[in-house]
Amino acid sequence: MKHTNFIYDNFLLHNKYAEELYHNYASKMPIIDYHCHLSPKDIADNRVFENITKAWLDGDHYKWRGMRALGINEKFITGDASDQDKFKQWAKAVPYTMRNPLFHWTQLELARYFDIYELLNEKNAEKIYHQTTEKLNSGSFSTQQLLSKMNVKVVCTTEDPTDSLEHHQKLAKSDFNTHISTSFRPDKAITIGNDGFLQYIAKLEKAAEISINSYQDLQDALVNRIQYFNDNGCKVSDHGLSSIPYTNHTEVEVNNILKRKLKNETLSKDEILKFESAVLQFLSEQYHSLGWVQQFHLGALRNNNTRMLDKLGPDTGWDSIGDYSQAESLSKFLNSLDSKNKLTKTIIYNLNPADNEVIATMIGNFNDGSVKGKVQFGSGWWFLDQKDGMTKQLNALSNMGLISCFIGMLTDSRSFLSYPRHEYFRRILCNLLGEEIENGELPNEMEWIGKLVEDISYNNANEYFKF
Repeated sequence: MKHTNFIYDNFLLHNKYAEELYHNYASKMPIIDYHCHLSPKDIADNRVFENITKAWLDGDHYKWRGMRALGINEKFITGDASDQDKFKQWAKAVPYTMRNPLFHWTQLELARYFDIYELLNEKNAEKIYHQTTEKLNSGSFSTQQLLSKMNVKVVCTTEDPTDSLEHHQKLAKSDFNTHISTSFRPDKAITIGNDGFLQYIAKLEKAAEISINSYQDLQDALVNRIQYFNDNGCKVSDHGLSSIPYTNHTEVEVNNILKRKLKNETLSKDEILKFESAVLQFLSEQYHSLGWVQQFHLGALRNNNTRMLDKLGPDTGWDSIGDYSQAESLSKFLNSLDSKNKLTKTIIYNLNPADNEVIATMIGNFNDGSVKGKVQFGSGWWFLDQKDGMTKQLNALSNMGLISCFIGMLTDSRSFLSYPRHEYFRRILCNLLGEEIENGELPNEMEWIGKLVEDISYNNANEYFKF
């Protein structure tokens, strides 16, 4: 493998055991990306990106936050500057991102996709812009080819219940070897306190062809869309919530709350909580009936900067870690489902590292022996999608659960160039285990520990999701 003294064969691997685990076991395993935000349209159309800016910077709020921190004008981030000028400003920023995961990701992505091992900076920006753009336009760097280059076997994108899934249908009829599936993301039907709830209900009515005038109507509409997604191969749901809503409620109460909202009346916090609790529990029972996997991404404090939110919209880099209370409501929610024997396979991700041990112990309460790793502590995501965050998650899971059951990494990305994050995770995992072998904390049983690495890298997810 070509390399420099930075991105080289044994990058992040600090001893011979880590090297053996990575090169002989982890590196060869395919990728199952069971949660991401890639565009299914781009995959179905087999899009060819015009240049590296379109492929790498558009929509990447990780990079945008770093550029803003350096005082780079928004014109060169989300504004009307040329693509080449935007790339030059990013290149100028890269040397200043050292110790942020952006620095490692940038160099890995240049190396793995474009065979470029120079450290990106202001001086070589123009040259690298043209090198990468030429390759992107060469005929072998389309979206489907980018996925194939990284040995990606499954991609699971994220769609709203109102989505037509037309692009997934097109892909299902194609001869593309990577399996492209979807996940069901119905948060807008749950968050009744949000300003856009009524407009969303109108969209849901149209998609389900059901007039929603009661809670039963809403349930019928959601079941309609769940079945539609299931018929189109969906096996996974996903929820992005600050915390799990849970409180006692009755159907009559929830029906009255929805009817009041449909009249555009103001709801109390208690009413909002009752409604959200009811809908989420109802949805989870539907997932169980179909054998889906449900995912909960907990702990983001979103849209903090209202001035910039009004200017640029959501998902543009104004979110952070929240310090919500998680344990009690999560426990009651999971228990309410388990008590009815309607708790499906579940993955819980937390964004606040202070909750690592909370989640690592919570999953053990509901792993009932029916399925290996039925309830999972998901990999470090978003702000924890980096070396320290991954290591802390791996350690918490190892200390309080079984890392051998772990389903491993996902990208949670909007970028087709983000798949070296799986390599990054695998190197971190192998180094963690390799150092403990060297220290005598783990036995020098490379075949067995190598199998564990292969399982975490691919086999466990393959068995868990059964795509």
